[in-house]
Amino acid sequence: MGLRRGIYIVPTNRWYIARTVWLIAGIVLLSSTTLAALVNPLWILLTIATAWASIAVSLTGFCIVGNILKRLGFTALLGDPGRPNHYFMQTDSWYLERRIYLAVGINLTIASVLSIVHSSWWLTFTGFVGVAMVWFAGTGYCIMANGLYWLGAEPRLAPLSKPQPHTAAPERSAHA
Repeated sequence: MGLRRGIYIVPTNRWYIARTVWLIAGIVLLSSTTLAALVNPLWILLTIATAWASIAVSLTGFCIVGNILKRLGFTALLGDPGRPNHYFMQTDSWYLERRIYLAVGINLTIASVLSIVHSSWWLTFTGFVGVAMVWFAGTGYCIMANGLYWLGAEPRLAPLSKPQPHTAAPERSAHA
């Protein structure tokens, strides 16, 4: 992976499975974080369940919410074409979006556990991630996605354009 420049933004012209999953997960994170802060700290277990689902999707490709959305008619931009009847995210390589699922799941699990055993201030992190996921779904921009993009991770939702072969201009005669 080589370093690159620019901004990575996913398509926002329609609601496809991955984008809708981010919106739903963001709403779940915001809800469970708010409930953990205001009602009972154990509501953060819903965030941990969401985090583990994210890790499972990154490792196996299987997504429960993605399968429900597929049945509802949403398009699978990251779906495995070899499994047309169910939604499995592609797991052929560690592309940018797949890395996000893993990193977010691990970070949310750690922050959630710390919010229970150390300090409720860790809920600010889970709340931030919830806001970031809703923002990502709405605008197509994610700070983590851009960090991975700048580090050279291969994006699949907005793939880099392939370099076009350079055609040389016809040579001019020195006599003309």
